[in-house]
Amino acid sequence: MPCCAAVCYTCWRYENDSWQLKDIPFTEEWDNELKEEIVATDFTNCLKSGGFIWGIFNSSNDLIAFAALLPHLFGSKNQYLQLMQLHVSYEYRSCGLGKQLFEICTQKATQLGAKKLYVSAHSAEESCGFYEKVGCVDAVEICKQIAEHEPYGRQMEYVLCKM
Repeated sequence: MPCCAAVCYTCWRYENDSWQLKDIPFTEEWDNELKEEIVATDFTNCLKSGGFIWGIFNSSNDLIAFAALLPHLFGSKNQYLQLMQLHVSYEYRSCGLGKQLFEICTQKATQLGAKKLYVSAHSAEESCGFYEKVGCVDAVEICKQIAEHEPYGRQMEYVLCKM
């Protein structure tokens, strides 16, 4: 499978009490080697903790999209489950795969008793735009541990049901 690379020049940064788009060039590369590393570490840990993983494969059996949901409720009212990962390979974006995976995660999170899905979104304009499009908003309650682990991530949430 060819390397998936996209250059992004705008990312969200929280400055002066508001979110602002900034020119921050980076190259996104989710090649097979990186995907194998994610499976070997992140996904293994997710499954060992009782979490859930979904993948979408193309006709050549290449992993082209995936999502992972951690199983442990957290937050001041145990209202959140964390969407640990959601990724769609660059050449398969805008085909509805991300939306399908997100919907599967919201259904599972609801079954597990969550009231909200917690997302530490990559700060790229495209990533945050996707999460906003599916209905995510800035998280009411920030998980300090997740925010410190991903200092440029945008902490968002999706309301599964009214509290």
